[in-house]
Amino acid sequence: MNNPEQFLRNHVEKVVPLTDEEASFIVSHFKLETFKKGQFIIEEGNEVHNVYFLLAGLVKLVYEDQDAKKHIVSFAMEDWWETDFQAFYTQSKATLLLECIEDTIAYSLSFENFEKLCNDLQKMERFFLRKSIAGHIGSQTRILSFLTSNARERYEQLLLKNSSLLQRVPKTSLASYLGVSRETLSRLFM
Repeated sequence: MNNPEQFLRNHVEKVVPLTDEEASFIVSHFKLETFKKGQFIIEEGNEVHNVYFLLAGLVKLVYEDQDAKKHIVSFAMEDWWETDFQAFYTQSKATLLLECIEDTIAYSLSFENFEKLCNDLQKMERFFLRKSIAGHIGSQTRILSFLTSNARERYEQLLLKNSSLLQRVPKTSLASYLGVSRETLSRLFM
C-alpha cells in the first residue's frame, strides 16, 4: 500500500469533495492496522469498537448458528467497509465473526471517532449515509436472491458483480456464501 491516506481520500471523494484540510482531518481519526490470514478481527461475544475500511486483503463476515454451522454473510476486499454493523452502531457484543482470508491492511475507525467525524464534518455524515444506503441495498439484493434464485443463478449473479472474488475465496467459503455444499458447488459450477 503506497499511500493509504490518498487511498482513503479517493474513496471518500467518490461521494463528497474534500479540501486538503478536510482530508487531513478525516485521516487523523483513523488508525492503520494489519492482520494476518486466519486472524479474527472481530469475535462473537466481544464488544465491537471499530468499523474497518480495507486497503488491501480480503475478509469474511460469518454467523455461527446454535449447531456450530458457519454461514458467510459477506466478503469484503479493498475499498470496502466491514464490521458487525449491528454491534458497532449499538455498541453491543458481536454476534458475527470477522476473519481474514488473506493478510489484510485496514483503517479502523472507532465509534467515538465515527461520531466525532459525523458531528464535526457534515460531509462525512452524508458520506456514511450513502455508504449505509448502498450496504442496505446490497443486503436486500442478497436476501432477495436467496428467496427467488437457485444456486446456479446466485453463482452467475456473483460472477457478474464480482468475478475477481471467485479467484480469491476458498471454494468451501464460496459454497457457504452461496448456500450450497462444497460438492454441489463443484458439481454445478466447476
